[in-house]
Amino acid sequence: MGFGRSERGGRTAPAEPVTLKILVAGGFGVGKTTLVGAVSEIKPLRTEELLTEASRPVDSTRGVEAKATTTVAMDFGRITINEALVLYLFGTPGQDRFWFLWDELATGALGAVVLADTRRLENSFAAIDYFERRSIPFTVAVNCFDDAERYPAETVREALDLDGAVPVLLCDARQRESARDVLISVVEHAMRSAARAPADM
Repeated sequence: MGFGRSERGGRTAPAEPVTLKILVAGGFGVGKTTLVGAVSEIKPLRTEELLTEASRPVDSTRGVEAKATTTVAMDFGRITINEALVLYLFGTPGQDRFWFLWDELATGALGAVVLADTRRLENSFAAIDYFERRSIPFTVAVNCFDDAERYPAETVREALDLDGAVPVLLCDARQRESARDVLISVVEHAMRSAARAPADM
């Protein structure tokens, strides 16, 4: 019995693209919803709610004082990298009280983006720890806010105490091409990690 692409009317049927799940994580107000929206080829699903006065003591808006909404479940988008690869994007909520959703969102994920803001770099540690503990490959992408000080990628790596294999990129989450480059980095890093895995066992 032979296997291969089926032929219809003498023509080879196009192969279905590979679909992969990528998480977009990071602290509150770091730009997760913005990145998913910038890169998604479909209208992104958003679960945002208005911030209330009651949430102000819980959700610190230091550095993002103009922020008026927050993701309470997830963001969802899709991007076709090429005819053979489609990425499904799941943006995670940034506040601690919604982290019970992370385990479900992480199921089946190939890898993750951890968005970072140099004004509040400490807010990245929880997401980094989460993916490190679960051995989920991730790329750190520093979202370069207009009023944030710029640092070289290696300076950010040292500040976050990252393994040398973890990619660190500077990006603008508002720009489609910049966000796309970050997602490609995640896929490539995850593939390298998978290739190394048998040797580590």
